[in-house]
Amino acid sequence: MTTYTHIHSPVGPLLLAADDDGLRLIEFDTPRHPARRGEDWREGEHPAFVPARAQLGEYFDGQRRSFELPLAPRGTQFQREVWQTLASIPYGETISYAQLATRVGKPRAMRAVGAANSRNPLPIVLPCHRVIGADGSLTGFGGGLPTKQFLLALEGAWPRGDLFAARAG
Repeated sequence: MTTYTHIHSPVGPLLLAADDDGLRLIEFDTPRHPARRGEDWREGEHPAFVPARAQLGEYFDGQRRSFELPLAPRGTQFQREVWQTLASIPYGETISYAQLATRVGKPRAMRAVGAANSRNPLPIVLPCHRVIGADGSLTGFGGGLPTKQFLLALEGAWPRGDLFAARAG
């Protein structure tokens, strides 16, 4: 059974979902690729939500740079490899899709890596927002570009002045 709840955040409401294996999903209010909800989904509390709420709160308060949560993302082996690699991108730093593909060990698979990145079920915790265009531009993000800009500004990886524009947007 999958248990879900909603929490408030500076980037809008987030849906958290977990099962016996751990935290499965963090979903923005209007996701690009919404998770499929099965008949086994129930709203309620789950033990994984306690540390997730606390650590996300600390992150948004600027007090946490990495997460220590029981994660259980569902995807193909390749997707899970890409998502695991995202966790190695340091707080406050960005890399390009080409660099991510190289880190995954598939330097010619930029499109496949980009597609896996866009299906990341645990954004923020597995920091797909830290992947940007080779020219330094912000590119697609499941939570929207203002959210990506906000998260990067929060981490000091995007000009601070844009933090307030992103939050207002």
